[in-house]
Amino acid sequence: MKKLNIYLDTYVINFLFADDSPELRDITIEFFNEYVKKNIFNIYISDIVLKEILNTKDDKKKEQLLKITTDYNLEIITLSEEAESLAQIYLKEGIIPENKFEDAEHIAIATVNQFDILLSWNYKHLANFNKKQKVKLINTRENYLYPLDLITPMEILYEDN
Repeated sequence: MKKLNIYLDTYVINFLFADDSPELRDITIEFFNEYVKKNIFNIYISDIVLKEILNTKDDKKKEQLLKITTDYNLEIITLSEEAESLAQIYLKEGIIPENKFEDAEHIAIATVNQFDILLSWNYKHLANFNKKQKVKLINTRENYLYPLDLITPMEILYEDN
């Protein structure tokens, strides 16, 4: 069976340190320990994730987040012109608000690069049923037929239970 290709958005990495949300933090830590560390899946981030991390105002937190990307040797995908164009379509169609352009870029990168899963704790703009359906409609219309799933780390951890 082929290893799944999973794209992590910035929220997933941030939640490794989310002391204000201990349940989601613990699930994220468990995901990293059980799946990322053991190389169960092919795990990727993008230059957009790195840009968001570098924009973190708290220097200590920024350093922690960057350390995760190197400690876990997360492979980095670069935003292509094709993905940038698709992200613009998500904005134009109202799937993602214009002030959340990076979220559209995350979806577009995962779509164009045929990832199996975009993993996120961002329920509002990414990991929810409504967004998943709208993205699927746009992707199909734009001839991106590889199925992309928008889910949370919890859905991977507890899939066998």
